[in-house]
Amino acid sequence: MFDLNVNKTKKSIQRNASNNASIEEIKKIAIVGNPNVGKSVLFNNLTNLYAMVSNYPGTTVEVSRGRMKTDGMEYEVIDTPGMYSMSPITEEESVARRILIQEKPAVVVHVVDAKNLERMLPLSLQILEMDLPLILVLNMMDEAREEEIGIDLTLIEERLGIPVIGAVSTAGEGMEILKKCIEEVARQRTRRYDAHVVYKSEIENALKDIESMLTGDYHVTRRSLGMLLLKEDDEIRQMIQKAEGGAISDIDAIAVSAAGKLRYPVEYECAIRLKEVVDSVLDDAIIDAEKRPQGFRERLSHYMMKPLTGMPILLIILYLGLYKFVGDLGAGTVVGLIEEDLFEGIVNPFVVKAAAAVIPWEWLRDLLAGEYGVITLGFRYAVALILPIVTFFFIVFSIIEDSGYLPRLAMLIDRTFKKIGLSGRAVIPMVLGFGCDTMATMVTRTLPTARERVISTMLLALAVPCSAQLGVILALLAGKPAVMLVWAAVISFVFLFIGYLSAKILPGEDPSFYMEVPPLRIPKIANVLTKTYVRVKWYFKEVLPLFIIASVLIWIGRITSLFDFLIGLLRKPVELLGLPPETAKIFLFGFFRRDYGAAGLYDLNKEQALSGVQLAVVCVALTLFLPCIAQFIMNVKERGWKTGIGISVVILLFSFGIAYILNFVLSYLGAVL
Repeated sequence: MFDLNVNKTKKSIQRNASNNASIEEIKKIAIVGNPNVGKSVLFNNLTNLYAMVSNYPGTTVEVSRGRMKTDGMEYEVIDTPGMYSMSPITEEESVARRILIQEKPAVVVHVVDAKNLERMLPLSLQILEMDLPLILVLNMMDEAREEEIGIDLTLIEERLGIPVIGAVSTAGEGMEILKKCIEEVARQRTRRYDAHVVYKSEIENALKDIESMLTGDYHVTRRSLGMLLLKEDDEIRQMIQKAEGGAISDIDAIAVSAAGKLRYPVEYECAIRLKEVVDSVLDDAIIDAEKRPQGFRERLSHYMMKPLTGMPILLIILYLGLYKFVGDLGAGTVVGLIEEDLFEGIVNPFVVKAAAAVIPWEWLRDLLAGEYGVITLGFRYAVALILPIVTFFFIVFSIIEDSGYLPRLAMLIDRTFKKIGLSGRAVIPMVLGFGCDTMATMVTRTLPTARERVISTMLLALAVPCSAQLGVILALLAGKPAVMLVWAAVISFVFLFIGYLSAKILPGEDPSFYMEVPPLRIPKIANVLTKTYVRVKWYFKEVLPLFIIASVLIWIGRITSLFDFLIGLLRKPVELLGLPPETAKIFLFGFFRRDYGAAGLYDLNKEQALSGVQLAVVCVALTLFLPCIAQFIMNVKERGWKTGIGISVVILLFSFGIAYILNFVLSYLGAVL
């Protein structure tokens, strides 16, 4: 049976004397739920985008935090990473669970897809078992209505004993009700849900024994911790061992004994029981419409995930999104207008004249307005070249993200990625790498195995150009389709070849893969623009200081002759590639930042047009060249010094080696590109 002894919800959230009690110590609201259910949009609605994104201590998984004010009270709202269960598989799920266990949220808002309650409510039951005050938000009610799915919110609410709210977070529907409900639940000082699912007697007896042995002060119920111990959860076991000391060995013995009495593993037995309880909760509460023929979106979704039709769709998206929109329009037209007409025509001449008239010291004039000046070079690169390209890329990324295409791309690519030691899940950091490889390297932390994380870090550092680098290359090669084909073929070959070698060399099992596939949606312009703004703001805050620092370092390098010395070291390898000596500085720029090197290549090609073969060679070499300083630091932080430096050494040798072979082959064949 489903033993759920609770005070009823809307009726049970009592406006009594407890409302007058101070709740200054109750501040945190945790938003939890599966990926792709609209948690972040709901978070934005509650906080009005006044958010701070930071890494959770000890990890590189990002957690968004913001503030919500209602009726004079202020709360901290936490947008947790996606999670499917209290038994985590990925680092994202571990971080989400830690927030629930360690940060004592005053309210937990569980966001679910209204169309998939059967699959998502088991997590609600696990949260209730922890005795965390819970509000269930059925999001995407508009899509449920569109599919003619009837949902009795009141019946679900009565059976679970918690507030249940229907919402459409993208349209703001249900948000005011949710805010009031959060305030009421947070103000209710005395509450006890006493909710638990009754499992098989072997599990129940083991839980009682473990509960009696837990004497520490925990923020969640001992029963919920006992359940995780029965499931052999390493993180919880370490926490209990630290708190209970020697009792952990007796707890282990209880867990082993219980597992031996069951036909199936504890995890499986519990999952089956949770499903039975969810079925009983939803009985007569969900009225599905009669099955209708597949509509256009369902058929398109199916085609996107099948190789025969999915690959042409992917190529169309790449052509329109990256080549035409980011390359032609962003890196070509917009950069041309800002860089040539605005900066070269107006800003830089004005800065040079103003510096000459106002600044009496030559060294300061050179630093600010010289050939490699902070304003004339660093600021120009950041604003005129990099900012437009990055903005256009993040518009594309936000569109494909909000449309639901990324999970379908992951399903499409999964079989190919298995050959290089990755799963379809790695598509997310790889696609994000086309925006910023440093950001994408952080996201690799969400991959489930160390082997996948190392392989993806290597491939991001080697063969995935960032948006600025890609945009400049696409703009340079726009009128040379043969050169672009050579460049794309070589980079694709290197990506697959190095991935295949890494998968063969690095130990580990082939990755498994599952992913929630949301329905296809038409992206909302407001959401796309908001996401683009937030990402560009983050990127620009990171880039502009680094560009200024790079300009200062180059200036110092020039006056100390260190810059010339380093260029001298690179000149011989560059000449072996059949490139003009001036190209050496481009690679030096590229080490500061990839986009800085790409911007330098843009300038060099304007000053002295490169041949087709030279363009092919330099674009390949620059794409494969060392990761920029920011990405190198992130590689070391994520993978450790040994792996981070090892990756960079391999890339340095490999990039020049491949470029040398390419130059030799094209020259030998007498290719005219």
